[in-house]
Amino acid sequence: MSKTKIPLAGVIGHPVAHSKSPQLHGHWLKTYGLQGHYVPMDVAPEDLQDVLRALPKAGFVGTNVTVPHKEAALRLADEVSDRARKIGAANTLVFQKDGRIHADNTDGYGFLENLRSGAPDWSPSGGPAVVFGAGGAARAVLQALVDAEVPEILLTNRTRERAEILRDEFGPSIKVVDWIQAGNVIEDAELVVNTSSLGMQGQPELRVPLDGLQPGAVVTDLVYAPLKTHLLKTAEEVGCTTVDGLGMLLHQAVPGFESWFGVRPEVNLDLRAAVLS
Repeated sequence: MSKTKIPLAGVIGHPVAHSKSPQLHGHWLKTYGLQGHYVPMDVAPEDLQDVLRALPKAGFVGTNVTVPHKEAALRLADEVSDRARKIGAANTLVFQKDGRIHADNTDGYGFLENLRSGAPDWSPSGGPAVVFGAGGAARAVLQALVDAEVPEILLTNRTRERAEILRDEFGPSIKVVDWIQAGNVIEDAELVVNTSSLGMQGQPELRVPLDGLQPGAVVTDLVYAPLKTHLLKTAEEVGCTTVDGLGMLLHQAVPGFESWFGVRPEVNLDLRAAVLS
């Protein structure tokens, strides 16, 4: 690509108007005084392939990919990172100079970085983790916890079969627990993670009994609207260390921004404020 072209990046989804990524990347571009733009693109599933092949010719250096395109983007890519292959979905695409598409998934990285920053005393080897939910977000979290060598991961989901599929894929450290037992298994948990949409604005509440939460456990919710979910409020009252879901969104964006614009950006309070405004 010639030096005169201003690098372009963006996020592809359907719908995409709700995405906070343009605020996030826009803040970094401004903070570091970089030339470049980051735009939201609403692309229907049937147009995804044509759009992805055309973007490099228009000066795009890469894109984020969100619902419902994460699995399709992985299939359409020319090169795929190990972590994206294991998770079975892509959220970050980098376009090579020859137009080839490299797919990565930074969700698990973002999850772990958020956890380490919000709960620096958490130790992966300290004890079991309980994970609620068995959707796409759960796949990234399970991969991250397995890679961090958490000894035992108790996975529970309203539909048990979906949890069993993930256990078969992600290995022996994962044990499936019936949803009705979810309240009981949190008693011994060092870490409790909600990867489901339960508790999100417009969704049903997470109706798991939380009286088993122990002071000192780390509790994190991937939901960030509201920022303080019922799960996090309850955990805070008990004396748990709580980590909200916004940080995962911020941290997962770091590798993509660095690949596209050549600067490794910092996640800080200014960024949080910019994304929340």
